[in-house]
Amino acid sequence: MTGWRLLRGAAVADPAQRRAPLADILVEGGTIRAIGARLDAPEGTVVEDLSGHLLHPGLVNAHTHGHGGLARGQGDRWTLELLLAASPWIGGGRTLRDLHLSTLICAAEMVLKGCTAAYDLAVEVPVPTREGLDAVAGAYAAAGMRAVIAPMVGDITLWDAVPGLLDALPESLRAQVAKLRAAPAEALLAAMADAAAHWRWDAQGIRFALAPTIPTHATDAFLCGCRDLARERGLALHMHVGESRVQALASRTRWGTGPVAALDRLGLLSPSFTLAHGVWLGDDELRLLADRGAMLAHNPGSNMKLGNGLARLRRALDLGVAAGIGTDGVSSSDNSNMYEAMRLAAMTGHAQTPDPARWPSAAQVWHAGTQGAARVLGMPEIGALAPGMAADIVALDLTVPHWMPHNDTLNQLVWAEDATAVRHVMVAGRWVVRDGRHALLDMARLAAEAEEARERLEQAAGANKALFEALAPFVSGFCAGTLGQPLPVSRYLCEAPGEPG
Repeated sequence: MTGWRLLRGAAVADPAQRRAPLADILVEGGTIRAIGARLDAPEGTVVEDLSGHLLHPGLVNAHTHGHGGLARGQGDRWTLELLLAASPWIGGGRTLRDLHLSTLICAAEMVLKGCTAAYDLAVEVPVPTREGLDAVAGAYAAAGMRAVIAPMVGDITLWDAVPGLLDALPESLRAQVAKLRAAPAEALLAAMADAAAHWRWDAQGIRFALAPTIPTHATDAFLCGCRDLARERGLALHMHVGESRVQALASRTRWGTGPVAALDRLGLLSPSFTLAHGVWLGDDELRLLADRGAMLAHNPGSNMKLGNGLARLRRALDLGVAAGIGTDGVSSSDNSNMYEAMRLAAMTGHAQTPDPARWPSAAQVWHAGTQGAARVLGMPEIGALAPGMAADIVALDLTVPHWMPHNDTLNQLVWAEDATAVRHVMVAGRWVVRDGRHALLDMARLAAEAEEARERLEQAAGANKALFEALAPFVSGFCAGTLGQPLPVSRYLCEAPGEPG
């Protein structure tokens, strides 16, 4: 995009100041050129009066799953393992159009709620394809967002990844899940190498990465293959690590250690490696992540909804781990609201200790939701408002009640904002949200397409839904039975198994 644009007279968020000062922002093309009071502008500049608004950098979602958009609201009291068992039901039968639509719904929600970039771990069964990944990337392009797209893959299913789970099933159900085999490592690696070689979205701010899903859901050979492909192609790696108690136990059964040490022995940890969740990690594991320069994507909403416990964001930061905040997918936390994710990140920190000195500050949480998450995406040009940074800018309406009065900008962004004040959103110098409406998408048409897809997928999912309903009590009972097995850490507020909360 070319040309000059001057955003005049708004309050501009500055983490160094208690209350955002009034200032102008001068934008050339997709880049911020100057910020200051009463700026002069080149002849021909488009001047826009944004008085009465607060401008802040676009929020950055460090971890989500756009493929889950059509599965919103399906689960209530589901653990992570139940969610994984439900995947053939709530995520099965997807066409390329469904994959695009599902991702587009999530992208539209994110940008309407002030998020301008996301790290999306996308699923396509049985193997990722160029066409499927193009469908995902195309959805972000249509919504006007930046993204990192990483095919989420593993060559071991849930049923083999959790020791004893398959044996806990009745023989009839065991035979049915035995048919749910993962694609072989060779096929997955070849598919990702092909997709990487033909990736064509970088110029639109949409990059490619790899996401071997969970350490215990992958053979060592496959993990090493992902490591080698990432090195060969200069790609980042993103994994779910230490997310649930069951995963932590499975790791110790398989490797005799926690997952971080196992991944380090295999050579996966590096400054381009992101670990999502990290709930069940001890201090030694966090220190190892910091030593390797690896990053954390903190997802407090899904950590709590799926019953995985409370991750220690402040402790990770104190030990030197770079961190971003994510919403996770809408099938595990049910919305893509980064303001809510930041507020939950702050609140869960307070719930873990009565000592305020050990709580994450609003400034730390804000950084994790902007520049910290931008680092996770490998996009240092976003996440802050400053000359030379990308013009990804959110304008909030200061006449909404939760900005009355405007006392402390950063505190109110973290503790009070809920996305209802979002009026305009700019990405790379282009307005993609104006007056609270998406400027590029027909939301009514999108809703109609979503309902058509829901009806069609519901009809097609009958057998998979019935299988999940038969499996659910056995999965739930088996996983609950592991609570008596000791681990060196606990991440629940209620320590004793079975003790009323």
